[in-house]
This record gives sequence, structure tokens and C-alpha cells, in this order.
Amino acid sequence: MSSPWERTPALVVLEDGTVFKGYSFAGHGRALGEVVFNTGMTGYQEVLTDPSYKGQIVAMTYPLTGTYGINDEDMESASVQVEAFLVREYQEFCSNWRSRRSLSEFLNAHGVMGVEGIDTRALTRHIRRLGAMRGVVATDTEDVRTLLDEVLAFPGLNGVDMVERVTCERPYRWKDGVKRTDIPATWDAGDSGFRVTAIDCGIKYNILRNLERAGCQVLVLPAGSTAEEVLATQPDGIFLSNGPGDPAAVHHVIHTVRELLGRRPMFGICLGHQIMGLALGGRTFKLKFGHRGVNQPVKDMTTGKVEITSQNHGYCVDPQSLSNAGVRLTHVNLNDNTLEGMEHPDLQAFSVQYHPEASPGPHDAAYLFERFVRLMERA
Repeated sequence: MSSPWERTPALVVLEDGTVFKGYSFAGHGRALGEVVFNTGMTGYQEVLTDPSYKGQIVAMTYPLTGTYGINDEDMESASVQVEAFLVREYQEFCSNWRSRRSLSEFLNAHGVMGVEGIDTRALTRHIRRLGAMRGVVATDTEDVRTLLDEVLAFPGLNGVDMVERVTCERPYRWKDGVKRTDIPATWDAGDSGFRVTAIDCGIKYNILRNLERAGCQVLVLPAGSTAEEVLATQPDGIFLSNGPGDPAAVHHVIHTVRELLGRRPMFGICLGHQIMGLALGGRTFKLKFGHRGVNQPVKDMTTGKVEITSQNHGYCVDPQSLSNAGVRLTHVNLNDNTLEGMEHPDLQAFSVQYHPEASPGPHDAAYLFERFVRLMERA
């Protein structure tokens, strides 16, 4: 391991001209994105590989990162999805019985910059005060003016369809805990369990693991699939996945979901929740700095129970926009009263804004996969 003062200096420049200095511990060059923070004390591997972070530069608020390395089991997609990764202190000497490589080796293998020495507390307070903003991470220049001009020319994520950058290219089966591209993307006649067709807007592997664990067969389709193509798979239920970016920009998926509502039982998570809300005639809006972490309190309005949840989103569904849509609001965030869940009983559809499949994170909401199974049973 090289000493910190031997590492390449790095700059983080925000769109308001604020500059943070650090040192690269992985990667080199320049990366643009929306700068956000995550409050989880663990789970950096899941954060790095979650397709919902596409287009974003992520700072971890917990100061020490890298202690347990990277393993082969906790991937949420096939590659690193963040544009760059910011930490206060990087620990090169990882120690865990499942570890196969260090965080720096992992980031270098995927060509993604990791920067340490950033005052992540000051960065987080800045974003909380002023909101998530565009930024650039650079190791190839110290010319702040040039970097700021580049940031100001970056359009950001509003109005941009980020789903097309993370969805699968072709259908595939999820079977025995892994993505299977070596078998036909069709159902196995001898297999039991409900057939769930998932629309991939940037789906996390652990969602697929949980669906299979609940006894479902799972077929994954690209986000560009039409309603006819989804129904042609003859599913018992349809799942709408998480994903990155502005939900209102994913017009084709909204149109598809609008045509599918009521045709089969439907369950949506995160971006899938937002797309369902838009398909029902609702509106979405951008949060000031988003919900990203593993300790968000959510109240189930149907039971009164409070769940501690894992979340990663920058947009929300406006509950007022659904007042005439026949929707029942089921969950609310206790920090800011934003909408966290809804259902449409007549259309056999429900969704949540948070992540019941969270790993790492609390498992308070894992029951929602069983709820989906019961909905298919009744159908």
C-alpha cells in the first residue's frame, strides 16, 4: 500500500463552485455525475453495484470504508454502477472470511475512481443544506475553473432516461440464485411456483433472490418490452424493478405499465413504485437530497407498525396527485411524511418506495414478497 502523500491528488468540484480535496485510491481521470450521500455504516459493495446509482457520485458518511473488502456473493449487478466513490478514510488491509479482493482492486478492475481524504461530513452538510447537485471528480487536472465549466455544461439527471443505460439487453431466467443466460428465457414445465415476469429498469440481484426464495419462477425482460411481449410470457404476476434517474423520463415503461395494470397482479419497488404512480395518473417530484441509507423509519398505515427500511431514491410520488385514482396510501415516511407505499385493490397492484430486499440492512419489510405471492394466489 502506498502512503497517502504518494497517491494522486484529486478534486471534487460542485456546481456552486465548492471544492473538496482528497487523494485517489483507485482509478484515474475524470467523472461527472450528481453528488449524493449514503448514511449506511456497511454495504458499500451493494451501493457500488446497485444500478439505481447510475449517473451519481456517491459519498459514504461513515468515515472508514474498505475494512471487509469485496466478496463474490453480495453483488447487486454484474458491475460497478456509480460514477465515482468518495470516502473519508480508505482501509487497504481488508479482513473478512468472505473477502476475495480489496475495494481498490475492485474499483480499478471496473475503471471507477475511488477518492479518500474528502471531508465527507462537510460535503454531506453542504448537500443537506443546498440539495444534491452536479459535480465532477478529477485526478487529471487541478484547474478548478475548467472543471467548474464542465460541471455547468453537464445536464444532470432531470428529464434523462437513465433506465436505458442499465436494463438488460435480452430476456433471461433467474434460476438457482444466479442469472442464467445459458438456458432459454422461458418457463420450465416441470418447475413449480408462480411465474413472475420482471421488467428490468435496473433490477437488483437481491430482489430476484427474494422472489425465488418466496417460491417464484422468475423471467426478466428488458425495460423496452411492450405490454404484449410481457403478457406473451404468460406470467402469474408482473414485477416492476428499481432503477436510476427521473421516473417521469421513462415514458415507454410508463405506457407499458398503464396497459398492464389490472391484467395481472403487480408489485413495484422504488422506481417501479414511481412508474406505477405515474401510470395511474399521478405526478413525481425531486427530493432535496434524497433518501439513501439503511435506517429510514416507515409506518404501515394498515397495521400501525413502524418498519426500519433501506432506501435509495431521489424522487417521490406526490400523494395528492393520486387522490382520484382509486389508490389507497399504505406507507408513509416518518422523517418527512413522503409517500412510501400504495395499493390499488381493484387492479391487484401495490408498490413501495423503499427496499424490502435490503442486504445489508433491516429485514423488517421482507414480508412484502409473501404478500405478492398471496396476491397471485387470490388471482
